[in-house]
Amino acid sequence: MPRDLGVSVTLGYYCVRRMAAPPEIADPPDTFKSIVWEHFGFSVEYRNGIRVVDKAHTICRNCFTKLTYMTGNTSNMQAHLRRHHPNIDISGTRKKPQKQETLPTAFRMKLQANSDRAQTITKAIGVFMALDMQPFSVVENDGFTHLLSVLEPRYQLPSRPHFSQNVLPHLYSEVKAKLVEDLSNAKFIALTTDGWTSRATQSFMTITAHCITDNWVINNPVLQTRAVYESHTSDHLSEILQAAVAEWKIDRENATIPVTTDNAKNIVNAVEAAGFSPNIRCFAHIVNLASQKGMGVNQMSQLLGRVRKVVTFFHRSTTAAAVLKDKQEMLHLPPHKLIQDVPTRWNSSYDMLERYLEQQAAVFSALTDRSIKRNIKDIVTLSDEDIKLAEDIIQVLKALKMVTTLLSTEQLPTVSMIMPLKHTILESMKVSDTNTTVVKDVKSAIVSDLINRYPESDSILVQFLHMSTALDPRFKSLPFLDETMRSNLFNSLMEKILEYHPQQVFFIIIVLIQT
Repeated sequence: MPRDLGVSVTLGYYCVRRMAAPPEIADPPDTFKSIVWEHFGFSVEYRNGIRVVDKAHTICRNCFTKLTYMTGNTSNMQAHLRRHHPNIDISGTRKKPQKQETLPTAFRMKLQANSDRAQTITKAIGVFMALDMQPFSVVENDGFTHLLSVLEPRYQLPSRPHFSQNVLPHLYSEVKAKLVEDLSNAKFIALTTDGWTSRATQSFMTITAHCITDNWVINNPVLQTRAVYESHTSDHLSEILQAAVAEWKIDRENATIPVTTDNAKNIVNAVEAAGFSPNIRCFAHIVNLASQKGMGVNQMSQLLGRVRKVVTFFHRSTTAAAVLKDKQEMLHLPPHKLIQDVPTRWNSSYDMLERYLEQQAAVFSALTDRSIKRNIKDIVTLSDEDIKLAEDIIQVLKALKMVTTLLSTEQLPTVSMIMPLKHTILESMKVSDTNTTVVKDVKSAIVSDLINRYPESDSILVQFLHMSTALDPRFKSLPFLDETMRSNLFNSLMEKILEYHPQQVFFIIIVLIQT
């Protein structure tokens, strides 16, 4: 056979073999160190459907040539590679094969702390602490750690100091930077301050900002809650306000900054000293103070004292409470508990009186019951005159209760409601000939205190409140003002609109038509 023909037949043989389905090759054991085993494996046969590895023969993974193998002898395989695959380097030792991890093994491996998954979970825990006001120690609680181990067994929970020193400060910096940017873009900003004392008798001052975005969304971010260690003087509180405005980069040059506060003299003077204007005093707090003045009338105070003693008795005696419950069932009265008032909340006194009147029959029956009568000391049941006075006072205070409830449940700013509500209260407090002396005294005390809180002499504040009311569609007709004041107010309002938005002439025409 000519040489060229022999070469052609050999090449054709290999081509046919490559076109055929490749044989199944079994991997050699991991203990075989020779590099030739990266290119060879054992022959596999199926006998009667059973897979059998033929360890007497090896197969080349490159050309599928089958060679005889003697245990431990790789000479045939090396010779084959040199002759038929000269480009393959057979120096060195075999690399250890990489095995694919099983799913159970993969799930047992802990997440790297710098992995995206671990960092996402850590940040989410920080957000959870911030939004729900959870202490840093929550990461050490057994229940919390168990929850995380169920949700993500591979996650390694960082230590408590990691959250207090790294995670939360980083979150705060992110949120603060975004908030500073939003406040810098706001055209008008108002502030609210509130001084309060914790259960540990530590004083704090909270400052909240209010603004409207270009999309007409109201934002009410709490800027800070800071401990106040120094004396609560006007000068010191003024410094806190000015420092907060500077820290949050709120512009004071192009617009006034209204500040809402309670009625304490020190914070009112602090706002004035800081140069903020106008100072809007919390109307809910004003109603509370005015109502307390009314409750402080001598006969009214005595009435509340007698009712308070009765309520306290039923709260402290389990036997009396059980007897009261039996009397309620017998008299078919609602099984309501008596309400104990709180000195700082006038409406709790209103609720105490109202509940007492509802349950007076059951209370009287319980107090005269033999099982508890012997334990009663210094408790006097209300006379008919007392009951009549309580009923009259409830009617007097209904308007104040309605205003307090309305202001407490409102989700939107209530500045536009101040003057209409004040007018409503004053109208309800007008004295009539049928009023008793005590009722007249209560009304007079409430009116006197309420009028002094928003004096007409403070023209800037009054003008601001009236304008806010005029811009509220519910009160834009301003029925509580006379024609002259109403006309002057709308003229001032239109001047303000032209000052900030000269192009809004059409809007001014609409306002004129509607008013």
